[in-house]
Amino acid sequence: MAKKKAAGSLKNGRDSISKRLGIKKFDGQSVKSGNIILRQKGTKFFPGINVKIGKDYTIYSILKGVVSYNKIKNKRIINVINENK
Repeated sequence: MAKKKAAGSLKNGRDSISKRLGIKKFDGQSVKSGNIILRQKGTKFFPGINVKIGKDYTIYSILKGVVSYNKIKNKRIINVINENK
């Protein structure tokens, strides 16, 4: 009886595609309405002023402005400050 399996089957020949997570716009960069600021899994960062969060936890801008990162009570918050002010 043969002890080896037939050639052609791989056990670890699989690899998933990367999800391209992370910060897309850094502190001080300007954004337009609808621009993605951050893609994340779960809420490591929270939305602040002029920013919303999508169902996949993507944080995006709702106004044209400049990105600002703050930390309040161990909570990292992303804001967009309006350019007109």
